[in-house]
Amino acid sequence: METLLLWDQELFLWLNGLGCQSFDALWMQITEKEYTIALYLVLTLFSSNWLGWKNTLWLMLTIALLIIFTDQVTNLFKSSFQRLRPCHEPELMDIMRRVKPSCGGKYGYFSGHASNSFAMATFFVTIFAARFRSMYLLFVVASVVAYSRIYIGVHYPLDTISGTLFGMFGGWGFAKLYKKIIPNPF
Repeated sequence: METLLLWDQELFLWLNGLGCQSFDALWMQITEKEYTIALYLVLTLFSSNWLGWKNTLWLMLTIALLIIFTDQVTNLFKSSFQRLRPCHEPELMDIMRRVKPSCGGKYGYFSGHASNSFAMATFFVTIFAARFRSMYLLFVVASVVAYSRIYIGVHYPLDTISGTLFGMFGGWGFAKLYKKIIPNPF
C-alpha cells in the first residue's frame, strides 16, 4: 500500500507539473461545478421533448437522488480514510503547482467532482446512448473535469480514479433504477 501511495504522489507531481500559468484560468473554469450542472440541466431540458413531463420529473428525481448518494458516500470515504489533499500535505506544498487559492476540505480521498461527473455521464449514457450515440462524449467531459482536480492541485490521481469508478457504478445503478420505474422512456 505504501508503494501505491508513493507512486500516486509521484504521478500527481508529474501531472500537476505539466500545467502552465497560461492555462490556469481555463482549468479553474473547467473545475467549477456550475458548468457541469448547466450542461446536464440543458440535457435534461432537451430530453423532456422525448420523455414528456412525467418521465422528466422522474428523471430529475432520480438525478437528485444520484447526486445525494454520490456526495454522501464521497464524504463518508473522505472522513473514513482521512487522506490529506496534496495541497494540505506538508512535504508537497513547496514542490507542487497550487493553482486554486483555497485548498478545500482537509481530506481528498476520493474526488467528489470525479464521482459526480462520472455518475452523471454514466447515467445519461446508460439511458440515452442507444438513441443518441453522441452521449458517449459525456465521458470526455467527465474525464476533463476529473483531470482538472489534479491540475489545480487538490486531488491525487488515485482520488480521481476511485471517484471515477464509484461514479460510474452509481450512475449505472441509478440509470437501471430509472429504467425499472420507466421501462420505455421514449
